[in-house]
Amino acid sequence: MLKLSKKMLFAIEAVVDIAYNAAGEPVQSRDITARQGIPKRYLEQTLQQLVRADILTGVRGPRGGYRLARERRRITLADIVAVIRSMETSEDPIEDPAGSPLGKEVVRPLWRELQETMMKQLEHITVEDLCNRARDAGLRSGIEESPDFII
Repeated sequence: MLKLSKKMLFAIEAVVDIAYNAAGEPVQSRDITARQGIPKRYLEQTLQQLVRADILTGVRGPRGGYRLARERRRITLADIVAVIRSMETSEDPIEDPAGSPLGKEVVRPLWRELQETMMKQLEHITVEDLCNRARDAGLRSGIEESPDFII
């Protein structure tokens, strides 16, 4: 079942934080934790799964951290949600073989349709869209705060 869990919310916030605050340098998980208040135990596991799914790239070393694996306009919320759904282990009640005929023939198919509709909508919302919303809301980004030494 598609629901907004803490882990899903934290994953979306972390990816948007990286996109919004990356100023040419990798974003460190401790900075994400400080800015977003995401518990470290959720964050590290989630970031590693996002790296495996080619949404993020991990950069090793003392100045390491995370970067987007592709342009922020090419990462959708559906991409992030799919990764987190695969991590969550709770059983989907829609897939339970037990149930009434009304539930199996009417309610569950309707719920599947609603989930599919929601995922299709999430395919049209990009990380760039959320960064633009953050900018429009007046949130400062790390990109704005970093000095530009281009001559």
